[in-house]
Amino acid sequence: MISGLPIGAADGGPGPSSQSPLEWKFSQVFGERAVGEEVQDDDIISAIEFDKSGGHLATGDRGGRVVLFEKTDARDQRTRKELEKTDHSVLRHPEYRYSTEFQSHEPEFDFLKSLEIEEKINKIKWCHTVNGAQFLLSTNDKTIKSWKVTEKKTKQLSNLNVAPEIRGNRSVISINLADDLNSFGPRPNPTSFSIGSDFRFPPGGIPALRLPSVSINETTLVARCRKVYCNAHAYHINSISTNSDCETYISADDLRINLWNLEVSDQSFNIVDLKPVNMEDLTEVITSAEFHPTHCNLLAYSSSKGSIRLIDMRQSALCDRHTKLFMDVEPAGNRSFLTEIIASISDIKFSRNGRYILSRDYMTLKLWDLNMEASPVATLKVHEYLRPKLYDLYENDSIFDKFECCLNGDGTRAATGSYSNLFRVFETTSGSDEASILEASKSPNRRNATQSSRCGNRLVNFARGRRDTRRGGNEMVGAENGVYDFTSELLHLAWNPAANLIACAASNSLYMYFA
Repeated sequence: MISGLPIGAADGGPGPSSQSPLEWKFSQVFGERAVGEEVQDDDIISAIEFDKSGGHLATGDRGGRVVLFEKTDARDQRTRKELEKTDHSVLRHPEYRYSTEFQSHEPEFDFLKSLEIEEKINKIKWCHTVNGAQFLLSTNDKTIKSWKVTEKKTKQLSNLNVAPEIRGNRSVISINLADDLNSFGPRPNPTSFSIGSDFRFPPGGIPALRLPSVSINETTLVARCRKVYCNAHAYHINSISTNSDCETYISADDLRINLWNLEVSDQSFNIVDLKPVNMEDLTEVITSAEFHPTHCNLLAYSSSKGSIRLIDMRQSALCDRHTKLFMDVEPAGNRSFLTEIIASISDIKFSRNGRYILSRDYMTLKLWDLNMEASPVATLKVHEYLRPKLYDLYENDSIFDKFECCLNGDGTRAATGSYSNLFRVFETTSGSDEASILEASKSPNRRNATQSSRCGNRLVNFARGRRDTRRGGNEMVGAENGVYDFTSELLHLAWNPAANLIACAASNSLYMYFA
């Protein structure tokens, strides 16, 4: 399963394996559907992202909605007697609760190009936190939006003088108060203090009259759109990434990468441009882009030809030359039309320390050391059993699925999705053969895959001139581990940066697993 692992690393990267294999268990599920329940296409999750602390989680769906979750206070619920009997504290895994949701994008229509713009959320990225407020970016194919999520306290008046059923009706309240005043005897002389034409205060006042009190009923989260970044991309946006300087971010489409300031929505700078003068000369497109986690001048982007380019923005305004090129060249004898398609990188992620880059192509995960351009330090095979079926996968369009990948906090383990709602967790350290196969269900260690009504995710690829055929029904293929369903692919998942907890999306359901 794993080949080409490094001998060691001095800065917290992949080195000799000293960890025991992780035992993954089911933690939580949100939006689980009943057996036979039909799933609406708008409810299918299309993006998952943890913030840097792991305390918040955001998901986006094809209906343009963003749903936020926050980590609960995982206190030990045992009694004092039970705690006294234990000689050590038990570490509890993080648990999350629903926080709020909001409509981020709406369907639009480009009248100049006569194209419909879907509301589907392609990517979500958390920004820095300011004064307890959460900031995040969300994007569909054309428009990026900045959101501010803050707590709003709901205030309520209590201890009123009138009955609840007649509040808000001034005439009724006045009559009610006038009737109460009649109990104090005849009306006083006109020299007494008056508050209106309906009644007068008695000379001694009203003993039962009291001031209402204001109480805070509950605290809710409110999302407000701060900025809208639009009209900067001619092609579909596939990536956004925030910079470590907390001031800028990048957005990438198939041919260009733009640099934005978070506070400026009407201007961006084009820093990478792959568009040729003649579109017939186009050979590759941009598939993913991400900023370096610590160096604000470095970023990396991947292409459909299987290459990763590291660029330094200090070299020139237009970064048409890369600083480093990472590409695993296929032997000339093994090249074919299908091998060029599966070489396309669908996602890249930096490790937290910035030393390594994890990339996902159709068949494998590859871990690259920034100091070694010749070859990856680790190659992790995801579903090698599909290699004889590549032509069938091309016919039913599955070969163009864009799987995401993720790394844990210290970069020693990686995870990515596969078919039949399965995902795989690998250990990247030297000498390890850990490769857990888990299913997105309440029984993650069950290998029998279930069917799903999920339809495929398609992105335009200019370089390959791919076909626009639609998939048929559930297509099953026999493999060494059982039967696999190509219409229930697990594309989106994220690893909590502060704990061994993975969140993954299976259709409209969000599953979480801990180890």
